[in-house]
Amino acid sequence: MIRQISKNQIRLRIHTRIRRKVRGTAERPRLAVFRSLTHIYAQVIDDKQGATLVSASTVEKNAGIGGGGNLAGARAVGKLIAERAKVKGIGKVVFDRGGYLYHGRVKALADAARQAGLEF
Repeated sequence: MIRQISKNQIRLRIHTRIRRKVRGTAERPRLAVFRSLTHIYAQVIDDKQGATLVSASTVEKNAGIGGGGNLAGARAVGKLIAERAKVKGIGKVVFDRGGYLYHGRVKALADAARQAGLEF
């Protein structure tokens, strides 16, 4: 009998492989990205404390972002996460693409965060 593996299971395997190397510290926290069909989420995480320092997503009502299933939403979240990180005094991060290809919405979020002043 052949066992089917879903795309999400493959993504999670890739993500755990990436996480072996990518660690967030207080000086250089991890910028983690999660995307669904309709939204995109970003968090800046200090793995040593196990705490989320800053977060942004297209789900937030007060952010003024429409849907997140497109490049415009991803760019808006990237800009928003960079602005919030700057307010907290975070300038450098380690990028964690979450097992997704560095392409499309993930790349748009990363580029927008770089343009807004985050270094990675």
